[in-house]
Amino acid sequence: MPILNDLIAPNQDQWETFASLPRHILVKNESPLPIIHGNWMSLPPAVRSWAQDQIKMCQPDNLHIMDGSISEDQMLKNQLVKKGILIPLPKYENCYLARTDPKDVARVESRTVISTPEKIETIPEPATGVQGTVGHWMSPEKLDDAISERFPGCMKGRTMYLVPFSMGPIGGTLSKNGIELTDSAYVAVSMRVMTRVSSAILDCITDDDGQFIKCLHSVGCPLEKGMKDVNWPCNPDKVLITHRPHSSEIISFGSGYGGNSLLGKKCFALRLGSSLAQKEGWLAEHMLIMGVKRPGEDEEQRKYICAAFPSACGKTNLAMLQPTLKGYDISCVGDDIAWLRWNDQGELRAINPENGFFGVAPGTSNDSNPVAMETIFRDTVFTNVALTEDGGVWWEGMTKEAPEKLTDWKGQEWSPKCGRKAAHPNSRFCAPAANCPILDGNWEEPEGVKVDAIFFGGRRPEGVPLISQAFSWEHGVFLGAALKSEATAAAEHKGKMVMHDPFSMRPFFGYNFGNYLAHWLSLNKREGAQMPNIFMVNWFRKSSTGDFLWPGFGENIRVIDWALKVCDGQEGITKKSPIGYIPKDGSLCLDGLNVDVDAIFSTPKQFWLDEVKELRSYFNDQVGDSLPSEIMDQLNALESRFTSEE
Repeated sequence: MPILNDLIAPNQDQWETFASLPRHILVKNESPLPIIHGNWMSLPPAVRSWAQDQIKMCQPDNLHIMDGSISEDQMLKNQLVKKGILIPLPKYENCYLARTDPKDVARVESRTVISTPEKIETIPEPATGVQGTVGHWMSPEKLDDAISERFPGCMKGRTMYLVPFSMGPIGGTLSKNGIELTDSAYVAVSMRVMTRVSSAILDCITDDDGQFIKCLHSVGCPLEKGMKDVNWPCNPDKVLITHRPHSSEIISFGSGYGGNSLLGKKCFALRLGSSLAQKEGWLAEHMLIMGVKRPGEDEEQRKYICAAFPSACGKTNLAMLQPTLKGYDISCVGDDIAWLRWNDQGELRAINPENGFFGVAPGTSNDSNPVAMETIFRDTVFTNVALTEDGGVWWEGMTKEAPEKLTDWKGQEWSPKCGRKAAHPNSRFCAPAANCPILDGNWEEPEGVKVDAIFFGGRRPEGVPLISQAFSWEHGVFLGAALKSEATAAAEHKGKMVMHDPFSMRPFFGYNFGNYLAHWLSLNKREGAQMPNIFMVNWFRKSSTGDFLWPGFGENIRVIDWALKVCDGQEGITKKSPIGYIPKDGSLCLDGLNVDVDAIFSTPKQFWLDEVKELRSYFNDQVGDSLPSEIMDQLNALESRFTSEE
């Protein structure tokens, strides 16, 4: 009988043999429990010490130390298929479908908390009687109690997967390392897509004096002897996603879905990332990164922009833009998260800390985003989409006409007249960035790409123009702070109410929002720093009849082109409005379009006076004494520009 000891790439027969071995036969490598893959002693001492404590608390049956290899990935997927958790999709290459429990379909913001010794570190003090909306705090003592209630024995009957991962290029100067411990093989294979998973991370942790972000995740469903598992284990009543910035920990319980369980994503990249960024003088933002090469330019002249839009507001579509104007070339660095840092020359550089795309499926089509469609039908895990009869997938908006017969996201027969959605509104594709046909050649450059412009934007059906340029860095920070958008299906909100989503970071701030604003404002005071221009865009303004005033999608290159001309310093293309600089008549290329320019750039006085009043209430009620004075100064100046109009 062979013994499994530090075996990196077992074949299928070996894997099944080892998985069925009695526990006492498996070599322990001095580990606290049997190992079915990997070598315990290969782990850095700091990782072993932390992992041993979590193993003692969670009590898994065995341990799988991931190496990120292709063969390991296929073995795990084969296991998941056998258990019924993944459904192979023979229509595509190495693609699978997962269906979650209907109670586990989105980020659960109400159960997502930051824990710091003092509440004011995490969230501003709201006005008396006002419910705070820019974060949730939990005391360290209450968090300890919550962990003690949930985690002891939570992994009984399951395998613990130790996932070494890097956010950003492995070993890069802007990158950070983490270890996720999870009892979900679905999470393990998804982490391999969304982050760089490799044994090489262990060497990086050693070289970094043993520093890493500690990520613990459990679906919260222990299996006692003789119990039958379910296809999607979760514990909705006990969901809790927690962050401890002071000890670099993320602890998540009860959910196997997306951002609740793929702890490198929103939890690390944004919540802990923004906290680290404040301490170290950089930015961790909910932003896409895209490159733009204009007609007549060579590759060295490619410009890069970052854009912050709330979830499901077109970030992926813009990051993968197919320009309608000839001669423009778009490249994608990332569609969701940007880490930005000034280098010694004063340039703002950005990396995409992720390794894949975790995109919203509904609405994605060959019309709206052909690049995404070319990206996602290879090496992809789809979640909560519909299954076609020929072994493919479908979702609302994928084609103009729905197939006559599908299996919906709950596994039920579906037809166009049945009266329900075939795919969940927040269904997803999890695809490697390497599949993207327009992936930027510098996307893994450790120093990042140079950022020339930052865009903010949301879904605003009224009042907000197509594009405006901030008057100054301080005004740009104000625009980010004042950002609003219609709610989306990415969280548990319902309906289309317009909500505040400052910087598109409302669910993701890792520390006090007022201090976050102060951090942004302080960056302009850095000696020698070259500050990018800041713009506000709104693709979603509607006419009085409810029709969109702007065609969007590939036509957005026209707006980007104007903004880059502003960044170039081109004169005579802007004019001043009360809300910022907007395109001077004729400066925005509209050839071939039928656009009501007056309507799409109008700034209705009463709308904006109402906006000022509401923003004043918002800042006073939600941020209070934590609000930097510069933000209220900008709000007062905005009001003055409208009230002083003749």
